[in-house]
Amino acid sequence: MNPIIIVAAGVFLFFLFSTVKIVQEKSAKIVQRLGSFSRILHPGVNFCIPILETVAGTVNLKVQQLDIHIETKTKDDVFVKLQVSVHVQIMKSKVREAFYELDDPYSQISSYIFDTVRAEVPKLELDDVFSRKDDIATAVKAELSEHMEKYGYSIVQTLITDIDPDAMVKESMNRINAAKRNKEAIYEDAEGRKIAKIKDAEADKESKRLQGEGVAEQRLAIIKGFADSVEDFSNTLNDVSPIEIMQFVLLTQHYDTIKDIGEKNSAIIVPYSPGNLQNLQQQLMEGNLMADEINRLSRERAKIPTDAKKTFAQKEKDILNIQKNLE
Repeated sequence: MNPIIIVAAGVFLFFLFSTVKIVQEKSAKIVQRLGSFSRILHPGVNFCIPILETVAGTVNLKVQQLDIHIETKTKDDVFVKLQVSVHVQIMKSKVREAFYELDDPYSQISSYIFDTVRAEVPKLELDDVFSRKDDIATAVKAELSEHMEKYGYSIVQTLITDIDPDAMVKESMNRINAAKRNKEAIYEDAEGRKIAKIKDAEADKESKRLQGEGVAEQRLAIIKGFADSVEDFSNTLNDVSPIEIMQFVLLTQHYDTIKDIGEKNSAIIVPYSPGNLQNLQQQLMEGNLMADEINRLSRERAKIPTDAKKTFAQKEKDILNIQKNLE
């Protein structure tokens, strides 16, 4: 092949690649003419003057993330490590400033982040750092936006992604939290026991009330049964006095009680003889006689004149002497 043709083809290709410039989406190229800024090439096919114009560099227009790790001290003298994530994007209208003004833009952004975080965190205690991390992120974003937008860098978002206190501090915080939860558990357990005791007392109260009502109804039933028994005896046997009827009922109740005691396994044996029952019957008879006599005398006293009441009172006094009355 002719060397002239080869040289011509090479020159042609050189001028072709020097002339045609293809720019990718979300990026821009800086074109310089004889060493000075000429223009910005946008996405697509662009043409440059060979030899006179050259591409100085490519600018990334995507949103980029910058992660910064910072160690600082809180207001209560606790050292804490923070991770700050900043989303940065070069503004399309200020591509030239972003390319020419700053030599190492991301290092300079990091310096502003360090300065802002170390100015904000020492104002807060450790607990407030966790609860107010959004305020710290807002302060960092405001500070960066103020200084970096004039250079063509837009601060899209600033996040505090990690807060890591010293290991001993974290252990202490966990113990404090555990103690608080134990305290709440003890309180709730005590409240539960309190409620259980109150409910037990209310149940015991209700049980005793019902038991008392049952005893009262039982006694009323017994009294009614005695009254019915006395009435039946009186209707059947006209010549039997009420005192004799009560003696019979008392004797029946006595033997029923003795029977119940004997049927129990834990029965208590006490001295017993029929004479004791006879004495009890004798006392009941004396009491009934005395009551009947006093009632009769009271009715007679209401009928006699006033001047005769002294003699009547003397008779009443004599009646109260049970032994004399019985003789």
